[in-house]
Amino acid sequence: MQEAHAKEEAARSLSRAEIERAKGAAEANRIIGQSLEKNEAYLHYLGIHNLAEPENDVIYVTTEAGLSIFNSGEVLPKKVQTPP
Repeated sequence: MQEAHAKEEAARSLSRAEIERAKGAAEANRIIGQSLEKNEAYLHYLGIHNLAEPENDVIYVTTEAGLSIFNSGEVLPKKVQTPP
């Protein structure tokens, strides 16, 4: 009985800790989101800066409709070879 009570209290404690972590993440996301609102120049800077990083070999392009083109090279048909 005592072991079950200890497990229940431990589960409650872990649950409270997880809720506090989630609140912290939500607050951080809110702060970051607010700092990026109406700040397109900084977002452009970050995009250009990331192009210089060698590990960033995939580029995502946003269309005028606000949709991103993802890995379009994989969707395009391969060049068809005709026999000589």
